[in-house]
Amino acid sequence: MIRIGLTGSIGMGKSTTAKMFAAEGVPVHDADAGVHALYAGRAAPLIEAAFPGTVTGGKVDRTLLSRRVLGKPEAMKRLEAIVHPLVREEEQLFLDRARSERRRIVVLDIPLLFETGGQARVDAVVVVTADPAIQRERVLGRPGMTEERFEAILAKQMADADKRRRAHFLVDTGLGMEPARRQVRAILKALAGCG
Repeated sequence: MIRIGLTGSIGMGKSTTAKMFAAEGVPVHDADAGVHALYAGRAAPLIEAAFPGTVTGGKVDRTLLSRRVLGKPEAMKRLEAIVHPLVREEEQLFLDRARSERRRIVVLDIPLLFETGGQARVDAVVVVTADPAIQRERVLGRPGMTEERFEAILAKQMADADKRRRAHFLVDTGLGMEPARRQVRAILKALAGCG
């Protein structure tokens, strides 16, 4: 089973690209969605214990939590020590299920793939990219996003140019949906010959 690691900096179109892989029949494990589920489930009491006052109604309040950890490396490390092992467990369950279904290719959508050493867990890395001006426009158009928050998130991520250099494949979403879809299909065709 070929494991594709899908990654890209904020606003590059990674989620849209993941949906394109899924539309081609490839199972996708979305680490971000996993975190959302964990924040509403078993991670909530652990996060509340580490960061009191960040859980309301049994769910982690992401705004309150981000105020406590963004731009604070020690706090971020504490949070990652709670969340990353749980996400890894969910990922392993996904891989076990895909293997039992005899899937030839799967996608692990991992936002901070290189930053967390995730490339060691995959067979090929696909980096989603776009022109920096397109990225900035997309991100600053999100509700509640500020220039300061965008810069803090970017500072935590490896530079796009470095990610592109380390990638096996690129998907440029700045060219439009149809060209990106063609790139996804070309990647799957190339990898189908590797199995």
